[in-house]
Amino acid sequence: MIYIIDHQDSFTWNVVHQFSEFQKVYCSNFFNLNQNLLDKSKIIVFSPGPGSPKDYPGTSKIYKKYKGKKKIIGICLGYQQILYCEKANIVQQKRIFHGHQSSVTVTSNKSLFKKNSKFKVGRYHSLKLKEPFFKKNFEITMRCSTTGIAMGFENRKDDVYGFQFHPDSFLTTNGKILIKKILSA
Repeated sequence: MIYIIDHQDSFTWNVVHQFSEFQKVYCSNFFNLNQNLLDKSKIIVFSPGPGSPKDYPGTSKIYKKYKGKKKIIGICLGYQQILYCEKANIVQQKRIFHGHQSSVTVTSNKSLFKKNSKFKVGRYHSLKLKEPFFKKNFEITMRCSTTGIAMGFENRKDDVYGFQFHPDSFLTTNGKILIKKILSA
């Protein structure tokens, strides 16, 4: 079962729909968790949401509790949340991307995805990872083809993955394939 933690974002239900095509999904608000189902889940997904990762201390506790014990996937705010928990600096971007399609390039030959692959993604964020960012077992695997901003990471040792973009967006080509690949890793 996949447990999706909703950070009160309208995109969460797109995420639920997309993931439910692969496995049974349970979703609840970040402030009203079902601890029994969370414990039983095999995968935890941190949804998109408004604000900053520091606004969700409960989600940070969940990440720290289950890192290395369950597969964890972060989307948009969820991506930022994971990096924030790993002591990364999450900062305001100069340009805000809301409903913007960008080209993303896979930059790592260690990625689940083929190096130098390019695809279009839907972006809805005003925050980004401030680099440099170095953390053992974490690798930035995708970047915006235009700006070079980090758009994806993988930590295959601890089974933690993140997308700054929305694989659930209609602006993302092959979003379902991206999710399938992460789920089968």
